Amino acid sequence: MAQTVQIDSGTSELLAEIRERVAVVTLNRPEARNAISDGMLAAWENLIPRFGEDSRVGSILIMGAQTAFSAGADVKGFGQNSGLAEVTFEQRVAGQRAYHRRLIGSLMSVRKPTVAAIGGPAAGAGLAVALSCDMRIAAESAVLTTAFARIALSGDCGISWLLTRLVGFARARELMFLSERIDAQRAATIGLVNRVVPATDLGETAFGLAASLAAGPTFAFARMKDSLDHAVTSSLAESMDYEAVNVIMTAQSLDHKEGVRSFMEKRKPAFEGR
Repeated sequence: MAQTVQIDSGTSELLAEIRERVAVVTLNRPEARNAISDGMLAAWENLIPRFGEDSRVGSILIMGAQTAFSAGADVKGFGQNSGLAEVTFEQRVAGQRAYHRRLIGSLMSVRKPTVAAIGGPAAGAGLAVALSCDMRIAAESAVLTTAFARIALSGDCGISWLLTRLVGFARARELMFLSERIDAQRAATIGLVNRVVPATDLGETAFGLAASLAAGPTFAFARMKDSLDHAVTSSLAESMDYEAVNVIMTAQSLDHKEGVRSFMEKRKPAFEGR
C-alpha cells in the first residue's frame, strides 16, 4: 500500500496529504460550510503552487470537509467592513484583484491535472474553485449555485469567464441572474460537472480518477493544458500553430517513447512525467 505523507499547511483550516502521487487538499471549516477565510487563503496560495512543482505529485484533488464543498467567501465578514472608509476605491479594487489571483489564479496556473470532489453545497467563490479544476465529480447530494445575486453582488473569482466557457453565453446569464440551486443531475446535464456518483462513492471515485491521472503522462498533460488554455483566445490557425510546438515537444519525450513501446508490447505504460 502506498505511503500517505501528511503535509503541514500551517493551519487546520486547510488539510493536505500526498497519497499515490495525488495531493489531496481538504477545505476544513465544516462549521462554516468550508467558507474561505483569510487563514485558509494564505495556506492555499502557498500550498497549491508547491504541489504544482512537487515531483512527488502527479495530480491534485480538491474536496471539502464533511457535507459541503465550499460556501465561498465568508459572508459573515462582509458586515465587518465599516473600517474600510479610509481605504480608497482603487485600493479595494487592487485588493480584490490580488484575492482573485491568490485563490483562482494559483489553481489555474498549475500544469498538473486537477479534480474537484463536490460532496455538498458549492456556492459563489467556492463554485469558482470547483469550476477552476480540470474535472469535477459530484455526489448526488451536491448543490451548486452562483449565489451572488442573492446578496446583490456582481460576481468574482473568474465566475463570469468560467461559466461562459463551460455552459455558454445564455446559460451563464441564467445561472448568474437567478442564482438558483442546481442539483447534481442538472449540473451534469448542462456541463457544470463531469460525473455524478452516489455520495457514499464520491471519495473513492474522485480519488481513483485523480490517481489514474497522476499515473498518466503528466508532461503531456501539462502541454495539453497549455494548448487548451491558448485555444480559448486564439483563432483556429493560431491554435493549430501553438499545438504544433507542443505536440513536437511531447513527441520527443520519454513518456511518448514508453507509450509507443507499451502499445506494441500490449502492456500498461509506466510513465515518468518526462
